[in-house]
Amino acid sequence: MTTLSQVAQDERTARMALSMLVEPDDAVTGRLLGELGALELFRLAEGEDAVPGLSSVDAQVWRAQFQRSDTRTLEQNLVGAERAGIGTLIPGDKEWPSALDDLGDRRPYVLWTRGTTSFLARQLNDLVTITGARASTSYGEHVAGQLASDLANAERIIVAGGEYGIEGAAHRAALASGGDTIAVVANGVDRPYPVGHRELLERVADLGLMVSEVPPGAVPTRHRFIARARLMAALSATTVVVEAGARSGSMAVARRAHELGRTVGAVPGPVTSATSVGPNLLLAQRLAHVVANAGDLTHPRQPTETKSFSHESGQVFTASDPQAPRSRDSARSHQSSRSPLSR
Repeated sequence: MTTLSQVAQDERTARMALSMLVEPDDAVTGRLLGELGALELFRLAEGEDAVPGLSSVDAQVWRAQFQRSDTRTLEQNLVGAERAGIGTLIPGDKEWPSALDDLGDRRPYVLWTRGTTSFLARQLNDLVTITGARASTSYGEHVAGQLASDLANAERIIVAGGEYGIEGAAHRAALASGGDTIAVVANGVDRPYPVGHRELLERVADLGLMVSEVPPGAVPTRHRFIARARLMAALSATTVVVEAGARSGSMAVARRAHELGRTVGAVPGPVTSATSVGPNLLLAQRLAHVVANAGDLTHPRQPTETKSFSHESGQVFTASDPQAPRSRDSARSHQSSRSPLSR
């Protein structure tokens, strides 16, 4: 009987197989992968030796992931991906985006690609992530399109998730301007999602790049959408939230970017608009700076004090007392320095 170790005879094939067996953003697998490499990880998964850092019960749960698919099916899937001409990148490849190494144990096992992978080798400052609500307004789509177009003309690469609304507007504007764009998807690159964006995503794959950490044939799930947020945040020097709900996936991208020390921008909107709650919240918490046009991304207006967001309490903390009220003078100074668009 063929074993997993026999199927995965080199580091690249092993990582490809790993992405077919284990869900993305698994911190335990990521840690072991970094410590042992993919080939040794498979040998550990098939054996009975103690798993470093895990109890015997946790090790049994971890090993169970590798029993979800028989080796014959795994071999067929690997051959199918190769025949389909789908590319892969692993750490150490010339075009592997080193920015993803900032994710540490949460770095993707492999990247599946369709398109121009050299985009990923560009400097971090050349990439800008634009994200936002699926159910966007005409205001949001206009701003997203204008930002993407101006940034594309400035030879910046637009990163988005290929979704309806803001992200679709960003991809379309970048392509229409003759610029470069990357779609980071939560499904296999061979089956564009959402279906209504199939034509758009095929154009992105032809003229730009479509990339995913899940294998060909994979369908999007809630976990994969959540996991994708860290990739969209890590790939770019700047993330801009155009429109978003308070608890949306776009806000997750912004939070991941903030945690990674990336620049976060937000487009202010009407306080009466549900789709502007997210950006306005980021600005109010001073986790983001105001973005009204592409110039704000060239010379961003940074928040005056570094803050961090607590997912558990929903509070924002600073080095100083976060609950201390501003003095009247500092309040006036803060008010006078704000952009008219953020008022």
